[in-house]
Parts: sequence; C-alpha cells; structure tokens
Amino acid sequence: MLRFNYMKISTTEKLSNKDGEIIEVLGIARGSTVRARNIVKDVFAVAKNIVGGEVKEYTKLQADSREQATARMIADAQNMGADAIVSVRYMTSTVMQGASEVVAYGTAVKLNK
Repeated sequence: MLRFNYMKISTTEKLSNKDGEIIEVLGIARGSTVRARNIVKDVFAVAKNIVGGEVKEYTKLQADSREQATARMIADAQNMGADAIVSVRYMTSTVMQGASEVVAYGTAVKLNK
C-alpha cells in the first residue's frame, strides 16, 4: 500500500488491519490528464527506434502523467472526505495521434481509526 500525498492507496479491495477497517464507501474517485508529445522528444524517439532501446523521453512523459492523474484522483477523494482509496487502477488510451490520456481511478472510502 502506498501513502501518496497523505492518502492511503491500495490496489487491493481491503487494507491491512493496522490501517483501519472500511466503514463507508463514498464512491469512485478519479483523476486524468491528457499529454501530447513534442517535436524535440519525437526526434530522439526516431533515433531510438533506429538503434533500439528505451525511449526515456516517453517513459518520463508517461510517468509524469501517471503522477498527475494520481494526484487528481487523490484530490477528488479528499473532496469526498475519504481516508483512503482502494482498488486503484490505471488506464491509458490514445486521444489523437501524438496525445494520450492517463486515467487513475479507485473507490474512495472512510476508515474507522
């Protein structure tokens, strides 16, 4: 389980006993971002495509997108009064050529402490 921005987050349906028992389900917390590539990163990507290897510019772009989507999901859960988010999932989709959306979602819950 992660503690991201003071919010307990888990990919499982339950938390450990020390974190508290879920006493109320508040609803779906979600956050998303759409990011586009840029021409400078595309030049490096084309070069990597020729010689092979990781395209670090795109890896960083995706990692930053996941972090932003997660932060927005946490803000959504905090607005609901949640103590934690369980069953967290991520989804990525192409919005248009050169741009993708990253969505983070999970179930916002209240815990007995």
